[in-house]
Amino acid sequence: MGFYLAVDVGGTKTTFVLADKHAELGRITTGTIKRMRTDAESAEQNLLEGLSALATETGVRMEAITRTCIGTAGNTVPLVTDWLREQFGRRVGGELVLVGDVEIALDAAFFGAPGVLLMAGTGSNVAGRLPNGSLTTAGGYGPVLADQGSGHRIGLQALRALFLAVDEGKETLLAAPILAAWQLHEVVELVAAGNRIPPPDFSKLSRIVVDCAEQGDAVAKEVLHREAEDLAYIGKLVIDRLRAADGRVEWVPDVAFTGSILEHVVPMREGVLAALRRDFPTIKDLPGVMDPVMGALWRARLESSLQ
Repeated sequence: MGFYLAVDVGGTKTTFVLADKHAELGRITTGTIKRMRTDAESAEQNLLEGLSALATETGVRMEAITRTCIGTAGNTVPLVTDWLREQFGRRVGGELVLVGDVEIALDAAFFGAPGVLLMAGTGSNVAGRLPNGSLTTAGGYGPVLADQGSGHRIGLQALRALFLAVDEGKETLLAAPILAAWQLHEVVELVAAGNRIPPPDFSKLSRIVVDCAEQGDAVAKEVLHREAEDLAYIGKLVIDRLRAADGRVEWVPDVAFTGSILEHVVPMREGVLAALRRDFPTIKDLPGVMDPVMGALWRARLESSLQ
């Protein structure tokens, strides 16, 4: 009997799933093991916690694993990939398949078929699978260069919008809860806090933006609207590529969503869909949000079935 380990490495958490060919046997969530988001000691502690808890829950030794599939952002960055290969190689048996986090989410949605996946959590990315099975992506260049619609961008753009509102003499509800979150007293103190090096975790402000938008704050609502439009735009780029490769004028690929922002922030998801439907009125979205780790599990099992 084969055992398969699927791992979804997020920016704030890591999900481990152990399964055989037919059923999920155990699932554990720990802190992140992504080396771009945490130090080596914390990452190793979170990894050990996850593997140990999984072995205890299932009774399966990690040395008995047939194949592991890990999905992670930064899968082209040596700091991330070298650490994962070394750590899992020491502790887990069998083969290791290492792919991007957006790819496993795409697998969870479409199981190898053409389609488009929009991901927005701490960061963001868009990927599509072409009719020939290859992948095409847009965005995903990190918090400084991209991450449209992500928690990071929502928090950062909220601060920018707050200071523009100050200059314009506009009222906004954003100031008080952001000051409280950062344990500050005056708006002017946000200048030093927001510009410090290393930078603060702007993604933690995204919940404040959503709360203020729900209370009717025009500045917060505009931040969410702009981020939804920006994420939809890179989604459109990927959809256009799939349509051009397919060749059928009337065909529009289905879209799926994943990530905490698109799961929990309704205005973001609705805004993305509304923007996409301006260009593609017949587009269909898969219900709910995808569980990326299930794509990693599908890929681990698939690799076995191909041999």
